[in-house]
Amino acid sequence: MSHMFRSIGSYFKTLSESMTPSAIILFGLVVYTGSVLPTPSMHGWSRWINYIDPIAYVFEALVANEFSGVEYKCSAFVPSYADAPLANKVCPVVSAQPGEEYVSGTEYIYESFRYKASHKWRNFGISVGFVLFFLGVYLVLVETNRGAMQKGEVIVFQRRRRRNRVPTSDVENQTGQDRLRTKEELASDDSQTDGKTEKAEADIGGVTGTDQVDGEVFEHSANGSSSSDGRSAPPLIFHWRDVCYEVPVKSGSRRILDHIDGWVKPGTLTAMIGATGAGKTTLLDVLANRVTVGVVSGQMFVNGRPRDQSFQRSIGYVQQQDLHLQTATVREALRFSAYLRQPQSVSVKEKNDYVESVIHTLEMDAYADAIVGVPGEGLNVEQRKRLTIGVELAAKPKLLLFLDEPTSGLDSQTAWSICQLMRKLANNGQAILCTIHQPSAILMQEFDRLLFLAQGGRTVYFGDLGKNCQTLIDYFEHYGAAECPPHGNPAEWMLEVIGAAPGSHALQDYHEVWMKSNERRAVRDELEEMEKKAETAPAAAAVSSEFASSWFTQYKCVTLRVYQQYWRTPTYIWSKFWLSVLTALFNGFSFFKAGTSLQGMQNQMLAIFMFTVVLGTLINQMLPQFLTQRDIYEVRERPSKAFSWKVFLAAQVSVEIPWNVFTGTLAYFCWYYPVGLYGNTTATHTTAQRGFLTWLLIISFYVYASTMGQAAIAGVEKRESAAAIAMLCFTMSMSFCGVMYYPTGFWSFMYRVSPLTYWVSSMLAAGIGRSPVYCSANEFVSFPPPAGMTCGEYMDLYISAAGGYLKDDSATDVCSFCSLSTTDGYLKSVHINYDNRWRDWGIFFCYLVINECLMLIFYWVARVPKKKDRVRDESELRSKSEKPVSELPEER
Repeated sequence: MSHMFRSIGSYFKTLSESMTPSAIILFGLVVYTGSVLPTPSMHGWSRWINYIDPIAYVFEALVANEFSGVEYKCSAFVPSYADAPLANKVCPVVSAQPGEEYVSGTEYIYESFRYKASHKWRNFGISVGFVLFFLGVYLVLVETNRGAMQKGEVIVFQRRRRRNRVPTSDVENQTGQDRLRTKEELASDDSQTDGKTEKAEADIGGVTGTDQVDGEVFEHSANGSSSSDGRSAPPLIFHWRDVCYEVPVKSGSRRILDHIDGWVKPGTLTAMIGATGAGKTTLLDVLANRVTVGVVSGQMFVNGRPRDQSFQRSIGYVQQQDLHLQTATVREALRFSAYLRQPQSVSVKEKNDYVESVIHTLEMDAYADAIVGVPGEGLNVEQRKRLTIGVELAAKPKLLLFLDEPTSGLDSQTAWSICQLMRKLANNGQAILCTIHQPSAILMQEFDRLLFLAQGGRTVYFGDLGKNCQTLIDYFEHYGAAECPPHGNPAEWMLEVIGAAPGSHALQDYHEVWMKSNERRAVRDELEEMEKKAETAPAAAAVSSEFASSWFTQYKCVTLRVYQQYWRTPTYIWSKFWLSVLTALFNGFSFFKAGTSLQGMQNQMLAIFMFTVVLGTLINQMLPQFLTQRDIYEVRERPSKAFSWKVFLAAQVSVEIPWNVFTGTLAYFCWYYPVGLYGNTTATHTTAQRGFLTWLLIISFYVYASTMGQAAIAGVEKRESAAAIAMLCFTMSMSFCGVMYYPTGFWSFMYRVSPLTYWVSSMLAAGIGRSPVYCSANEFVSFPPPAGMTCGEYMDLYISAAGGYLKDDSATDVCSFCSLSTTDGYLKSVHINYDNRWRDWGIFFCYLVINECLMLIFYWVARVPKKKDRVRDESELRSKSEKPVSELPEER
């Protein structure tokens, strides 16, 4: 089996492509083994599958080895009269002989399955042949299958957008970003004026442009903003004092940041530099209020007032990793951010216009309608970084933009392009604080201020850089550092001065030098001046909303994005479609028109039972879609307060349900009619009602599969772990649902709690209940009646008590008896009540609700940050008596 599935996996290029064929092949192997569907019951058109089924040969050998040559004593007889002689009774088992207390195992396996003891060693040899065959196939496919190959640096557009794209007239002299433009853009070029272009760029700065609130227009610039009464309000400045951060370790606690001061003003570009492990990213997380564990102390203010609950959506945070939804376009990604993170009061048209200005400012016009894709087949590294910055700018952060190592992993040309972009944003009024790792000399000149950290999160310098970094160089040389080479890199020279560069040693502790320097005293004086100015500054009305948009807006936008992801992932949709259709057809025609004989009822129950085997594959197909959305949400959108985790989960459920209804409906038509369950309803004239119930059950099963997978993945990190949990639960549910055997004693509670118990009970009751039974020729048990009695007279009392019917009541030589006369007797034997069919569906539906509740609970317990429980913010404790910072004036 392992070699066979390795061969299947080696043939396909991706995991998702191989899931559906693997599930169908596994289904065929199980059905045509000979246990689920006995060999005599196999139809001629599908009998060949049994011959090529490796498991069938192993199963026959094992059964023959177990049963051949063994005599089994009967535990019950027909009729079960105590005083009836053995010669007038028979064991109600296939191949039993009248008057015999024992049944031959050899005869039983031949009459039931056509198995022979002589095939044992033959089948062993055939099994070894299958092993060698699939091993050879696997080795050949591994060598020949080249796998999924990328197409190189290719930008992918939507089909409807691609048709509208034409090359510009001067292709040779244009950059790669400018070579493709839409017809609409070309047509509008002549009508655009330089003034509009400048306005679009000016709007990007968080403190420039025009806002309109409640019908009044506020003009503001990088130097400040004007209120309705004409007074000039101070610019929005974020500043912090004595920031420390400690995390718990085994021996107690470890300090990561040590009394750091600083500020970021509008229109300035501030760099944060330090050795590896100096705490640069940690400081960004602390300042952005993103840490989820440890102790934060110090004071962090916006214009002299402590941060409030809405602080996180007043900033933009560009992370080092460029994580985006692969199926979205650039414009869609920016609009998604704008719709959810800009205030609800801003109209959709204004948000769309602002997104267009972001696209223009970041020079993404040429690929605004391109699919993000994956590296190698989609946006390149620079374009993805621009999109990452654009997503944060689209939120229109009115306070500050954080960037975590935006040039990390980029070549020099791309790094220069990104730094030029940051400079452009700062010139337009945006306040920017970014970490950067050993920049070149030319990149250093683009920054206005520097926060230099040594190992242990200790400040070495905070202040202006000056032209060609001369102010920084003068500071260190003034305090005893060796002179910086005329054409040297100030960043590398600084690291050597403080002993952070490999092989270098510091002449003194420059953190202590900074703590005692006049420059630090000037920084402290400036911070005190900022706080004093805040005491007289007017405060806006306090707004403590955690999210910018309403719950309904969040749900609408997130659900639309998830649906869009599904629609643009044809591999998942087609895999789900073909899995549902092909397994249903395979199942239906394998048990084609099973009928209501004893074996026919058994086949119909097993057809229902085998319908459930697709659950594991359905879950495995769904998990990657869920993980893709969750990764983006938890890494970027949750810390940015874009939308609630409840909205995220609700959207996943909402999008899965329509697809499950669609595929479940297809499976219903492909399976229900071939099996012939509809024919069992004619006796009660309930064809429509029971057909509808069967459809509901199949739909519910498909929804149950997705909710079970969502519950399994909600609290765990890896897909493999979730799949293992789901398969464990599914296997236990299948094992104890009453089909294979009815649990007794200790395990009886598992029968009651298994969701498939109620699903199978309702399906079987709706499918075969209240129908007559017609035994096939080999299902009648034969025995002679006592002398002088007819079969009807002899069996009358037994049939009245146990049921069943005689082939000929008036016979006097041989009585042919069928143990069941109606399907209700069979249902009773497997502990199913026809009258409980709707109740059982209702109970199974409750399991769907339970799965969703478990998903919410598991996600909340395992993945929702409990910041109030794990982070103690000492600055908040000290400022309880202070007036909380109000939400800053929104910009339009």
